[in-house]
Amino acid sequence: MKASHTIRPVFDDPNVVSTAGLVPALRLAESAGLYDLLDAGLTVPSPNAGIKAAGVIGGMLAGADSIDDLDLLRHGGMGRLFAGVRAPSTYGTFLRTFTHGHVQQLDGIGARLLAGLAQRVPGLLAEAGGEGITFLDVDDTIRQVHGYAKQGAGFGYSGVRGLNIQLATLTTPTAAPVIARARLRRGNVGSASGAGRLVAQAMTTAKAAGVAGQVMVRADSAYFGWALVGAAIRHGAWFSVTARMNKKVTATIAAIPDGAWTPIKYPHAIWEETESRWVSDAEVAEVPFVAFTSRRKAQHVSCRLVVRRVKRLQPRASDGSEQGELFATWRYHAFITNSTLGMVQADEFHRDHAIVEQVIAELKDGPIAHLPSGSYRANAAWVAMAVIAFNLARATAVAADMKAARWATVRRKIINVPARVATTGRRLILHLPQAWPWADNWETVYTLATGPPPAATA
Repeated sequence: MKASHTIRPVFDDPNVVSTAGLVPALRLAESAGLYDLLDAGLTVPSPNAGIKAAGVIGGMLAGADSIDDLDLLRHGGMGRLFAGVRAPSTYGTFLRTFTHGHVQQLDGIGARLLAGLAQRVPGLLAEAGGEGITFLDVDDTIRQVHGYAKQGAGFGYSGVRGLNIQLATLTTPTAAPVIARARLRRGNVGSASGAGRLVAQAMTTAKAAGVAGQVMVRADSAYFGWALVGAAIRHGAWFSVTARMNKKVTATIAAIPDGAWTPIKYPHAIWEETESRWVSDAEVAEVPFVAFTSRRKAQHVSCRLVVRRVKRLQPRASDGSEQGELFATWRYHAFITNSTLGMVQADEFHRDHAIVEQVIAELKDGPIAHLPSGSYRANAAWVAMAVIAFNLARATAVAADMKAARWATVRRKIINVPARVATTGRRLILHLPQAWPWADNWETVYTLATGPPPAATA
C-alpha cells in the first residue's frame, strides 16, 4: 500500500462526517429511553441538561477521552445529523455543575437504561432469565492522575497517586459483560469500602434488566469480608470470593488429607502471576468452612472452602540443569462459596472472575483514559456517563451480531465510519463507503434501532 503523489488535501466539505455510526447507536439509545430518562431524571441546573449529557456520551462512543476531544462532534455535516451539539467548553462547564445528588441521578438513569437496552436487544444478557446463571463481578481500579488540582486524589494500594473507580459487572456464560453500577471514589479508599451497597444496587439493576435466574457474586481477596458476602446472602445470591491466607485459612488447607485432592487439567492454560508462567495442570480439594468467626454469631457464614494448588517450579542447578524433586512444594489458591456447583465447576467459574479486568481495560482504552476535570464531582459525572457509553457500545455490538467485539472494535467497524450527508426532498440521505466490510453489521444495528421493539416473550 502506497500513498499517491497526486493528492491535494482540502478541508472544505460541509457535508462529510467521520462518525456516521453514531446515528444507529444513538437511535438505539433513544429507543431504549435514554433521552426520556435524562429529561425526567436529571435536574442539573443547566439549560438542556439532557441534550448536553447525551452529547458527552456520544463523544465517548466515538472515542473521546477528554473534554477537548468532544470537539470531534463538531465537524462537517454533524450539525445536520444531530441537534444540540455543543462546544467542549460548554460541556466542561456543564460537568462542573454536578453535585453528588446529580451524579446519583445519573447512576440511576444508567441502571434504567441498561434495563431498556436489555429489552430492546434481547441477546445483551443472554441466558440471564429462567434457570440460567448470571455472574456479578465486583472490582476496583486506580486511575492515575497528575497535578495537585485533582480533588480527592491520593495514594492507594497501587502506590500511585490517583482516584479509585469501583464497579460491578453482569455477565453470563454466553454474553459479554455490561456494567451494572460504578462509582468514583477518593484515591486512598480501601477496595472493599461500600461493597455491600454496591452489590445491593447492582442486584436491583440486574433484576430490572431481566435477570431472573441464579446470580453469583464474585470478587478477589480485597473483598473477603462480611460486607460483600452478607449483601449477596441478603439478596439470595451465591458468592465466590477469594480467601485471604490468614491463620484459619492456612490451617484449614494444611489439614486437607492427601487423598482429598483431585487432579484437573485445564483445556486452556491459565497464567500464574507469581511464577510468571502458564499452568495447565493443578489439583483441587474442598472442605467445609465457617467464615468471619471474629464477628458476632449471626454473621458467621457456613460455606465451602475450595482450594486449588499448583506445583512450584523447581529452581535450576548451578549448571542450568533441572534439579531433582525431593519434596513437592505447592502454591495454594483458595476461595469461599455457598454455591451448589461441583468442586471443579466452582473453581472454573471462580477463575472467570478475571473477565471484569476486560471491562476495566476497555474503559481505560476509552473515556477513562483520563479523568479530565479538577473537580471531583465533574469526574464522578464523567465516570457515570462512561458507564452509559460502555453499555450502549456493548448493546450496539450485540445488535450488530458482533457480541464478542470489544469497544475499540465497535468504534473502528461501526461508529467511526465516514459518510456524506445529502438531501432528497425533506429526507437526509447518508452515503456510506462502498464495499465497507462491515456494512451488513451497520445496517443490522440501524434496522433494530429504528424498527419496532421485539415481541415480548412469555
